[in-house]
Amino acid sequence: MAIQARTEFASALNQVCSERGIEPEVVIDSIKHAILAAYRKDYGEPEGIIVDLNSETGEVVLTRDKKNVTPSGFGRIAAQTAKQVILQKIREAEKNAVLSEYSSKVGTIISGLVQRISGPIVTVSLGKAEAIMPPGEQSQNEKYMVNQRLKFYVVGIKEGNRGEEIVVSRAANGLLEGLFRQEVPEIASGVVEVKAIARESGSRSKIAVFSNQMGVDPVGSCVGQKGVRVQAVINELGDEKIDVISYQEDPVEFIKAALSPAKDLTVKIAEKEKTADATVADDQLSLAIGRDGQNVRLAAKLTGYKIDIKGKSGMPKEVEEKERKAQEEAKKALGVEKGTAEKEAKKEDQNPTVQPSDGQNPKDQIKHQKEIIAPKESKELEAPGKSSDEKSGASGPEEQEESEGNDSSSSDGGIKA
Repeated sequence: MAIQARTEFASALNQVCSERGIEPEVVIDSIKHAILAAYRKDYGEPEGIIVDLNSETGEVVLTRDKKNVTPSGFGRIAAQTAKQVILQKIREAEKNAVLSEYSSKVGTIISGLVQRISGPIVTVSLGKAEAIMPPGEQSQNEKYMVNQRLKFYVVGIKEGNRGEEIVVSRAANGLLEGLFRQEVPEIASGVVEVKAIARESGSRSKIAVFSNQMGVDPVGSCVGQKGVRVQAVINELGDEKIDVISYQEDPVEFIKAALSPAKDLTVKIAEKEKTADATVADDQLSLAIGRDGQNVRLAAKLTGYKIDIKGKSGMPKEVEEKERKAQEEAKKALGVEKGTAEKEAKKEDQNPTVQPSDGQNPKDQIKHQKEIIAPKESKELEAPGKSSDEKSGASGPEEQEESEGNDSSSSDGGIKA
């Protein structure tokens, strides 16, 4: 009872095995197990039944105690089962070949396309294969979109819900190092070495670099002319801030460098406990700590030391309290000055002064000023029944000076009888 034409079965089996790199014995054995499963489904438990499959002819015979127990019409079932097994083996062989190829790429950077987003899992197309990016491997501040092309770090191949799966990352430290390796020839050639990396993906990273070669500036090599190299890495990571620092063999100096951009620090370490006490000027304390403690936290990860930091005036809270009080006092002082200025301005509004202008008689200015300041007095001078002599007697010395110095003042300001 043949599954297919004898020559077709043998040629198909040999072709599949040679193209996919599968041993014929593996395929034959898989077909035998599948045929037993098909028999169990339709005829019950195949206890003691042996499957004999001729790899040359494709003929299938079921025996029990050397007796042929092949059911009538079982050849069709066996043929379908064999076909399914061969197709499955082809898929498995292709997948294994791909997994073998990408297993050699573990720890490297590859380009991929976001293919789909299923809940928290992002599926990435790598061309020949698909990879997954679990939530823990995703950058904190990145939002992924279908058909978005990005660079990924190959974490490894792990057993998943659908068998072995390629796992990629956008949060791994290796992505940062790999991007610098692509952008900085000195790192690729080994002239500059990446000693340590501390990263909070999507937010900020610190990378410590070192070079044994004379005349090579490791930091300058990574930054590049006008920052072009480090900026290329920042752009790929979604504007993640990157601090490139020079690695120091002396842990004290390394901790000082790691706490940049803060300057003028004093550091004392306990080597056995891996702890460090850092003291910094009060005006540099906020820089050393960073927003939400990020700078000192990354420095601790980079150096491997637990870092306690304080200002010269005390602990961060004490310094903060002093700064707060100083700000309040400054605001109060500013308020007093503002109130004084407002009072002076109010007085100025109530008592305006007229500044002499060029070419104008100062006595005319005084007269005009008095008319503005004391208009009621002018009205009293104009009361009926008063003579010109009485008027001049009621005026002050300034008005007398006006009448003497300016003949037109009497006709302008006086009242005729």
